[in-house]
Amino acid sequence: MKRREMYNAYADLEGYNCFGCSPTNPYGLKCKFFDEGEYITCDWEPSENYQGFFHVLHGGIQATLIDEIASWAIFSYAKTAGVTTEMAVKYRKPVYTNRGGIHLRAKVTKAEKRLVTARVELFNAAGELATEADVVYMVYPEEIARKKLDWPGVEAFYKE
Repeated sequence: MKRREMYNAYADLEGYNCFGCSPTNPYGLKCKFFDEGEYITCDWEPSENYQGFFHVLHGGIQATLIDEIASWAIFSYAKTAGVTTEMAVKYRKPVYTNRGGIHLRAKVTKAEKRLVTARVELFNAAGELATEADVVYMVYPEEIARKKLDWPGVEAFYKE
């Protein structure tokens, strides 16, 4: 499958200011996502604004990136929205803020009733698996997601 950029349908809503993916949040991460079939991917350029220790990407920012891409994988797979209920993160190697871009990929690995799990891998600029996580979301039936979370429907994320 070819790489397709996902459209941020939430960005069209008044007052939308997600720290992870809003294109207009001046302090946000401004993530963009791509559907590559089995995986949803994101390439992101860290900066010193997001460091913890000197030139090291803050672990909380890494967790935010992981949580964000997991939600987009779940949008695509479950065709609805939900909320994070659990995230188990393993930090394996450093991710530097001054050595180039990082790559994330996420795929749904388990779906049981209203709980959907996404496996996320974050690769540092050297291409090494630096951080990995399993993220569990409680998803809503589509009708409830539309009311509670302004879910626009999965087709809204795939404009051609």
